[in-house]
Amino acid sequence: MKKDFDANSFIHEQIEEIGKTAGSGKVLCALSGGVDSTVAAVLTQKAVGDALICIFVDTGLMRKDEGDQVMEFCGKRFDMRIIRVNAADRFLGKLAVVTDPEQKRKIIGAEFIAVFEEESKRLADEDGEIGFLLQGTIYPDIAESGTDGKAVVKSHHNVGGLPEHMDLELLEPLKTLYKDEVRMVGEALGIAPELVWRQPFPGPGLAIRCLGEVNEGKLSILREADAIVRCEIDKYNEELYKKTGVRNSADSVWQYFAILPDIRSVGVKDDARTYDHVIGVRAVKSVDAMTADWARLPHEVLETISNRILTEVRGATRVFYDLTAKPPGTIEWE
Repeated sequence: MKKDFDANSFIHEQIEEIGKTAGSGKVLCALSGGVDSTVAAVLTQKAVGDALICIFVDTGLMRKDEGDQVMEFCGKRFDMRIIRVNAADRFLGKLAVVTDPEQKRKIIGAEFIAVFEEESKRLADEDGEIGFLLQGTIYPDIAESGTDGKAVVKSHHNVGGLPEHMDLELLEPLKTLYKDEVRMVGEALGIAPELVWRQPFPGPGLAIRCLGEVNEGKLSILREADAIVRCEIDKYNEELYKKTGVRNSADSVWQYFAILPDIRSVGVKDDARTYDHVIGVRAVKSVDAMTADWARLPHEVLETISNRILTEVRGATRVFYDLTAKPPGTIEWE
């Protein structure tokens, strides 16, 4: 089919549609600080104005320092009301001893909705009743979650994890779009490039990059390793941008992160035997998240990442690089 998506027309249509649907009702936004939820929030704010209330749930499954960064970035750059809910103990408690990927996703999705319904009731006492829940759901989330008769690839927390009965009516203005189209809408809305082109981060967070049981000890190792992976590939992408002047060139890496498999490996440190965690590195090129190919990173970049992880991350003894395309794999490991 001819690619004739018009971001400005989409914005105009959605502002009108959201306004008709929400009317004078208040809208609660599930804001993660990522591209999808931020674009959905800015778009909806243009339709309902001050009736939009954003809630950032800190699940304890975020990347290093990310909770503070979300509040700093979104709170100061956009004139929105944002409430931070610290729920790390709650989410980690629900995930204790759970190892099945689908069960993790469904638990996180259900807990998200439970938090929002509790917050909506609390806010109703202060601001009046809230009738709508805004989510940054995009089409790949729906397709992979097995809706419309399709097979389940993996349930996304904002689709497969939703309970059958909710007190809030869903608003999902981006649900027909692919990731590249969401970015086009973000640019048309005037959102800063550093946010529009931010790499995707899954709703379930590090829970699906920490294989097996999820606990704070494993998450701590994963956060430190992930920060190194992102730091070094950020540098690589920035060098490409300086050379080409294109933010998402053919050689740039689209999504990149660390994985903590549920395995350990023997190693040697300080002339002594170790038996610690293995760290995986995942870096892919993609446009719409439906297909992806592994990034052919220079050996020097991979060497730096490996050396830094093994030197700086306590509890890591081995590093590997994932060479799997989508399909047959998915971008995330769970």
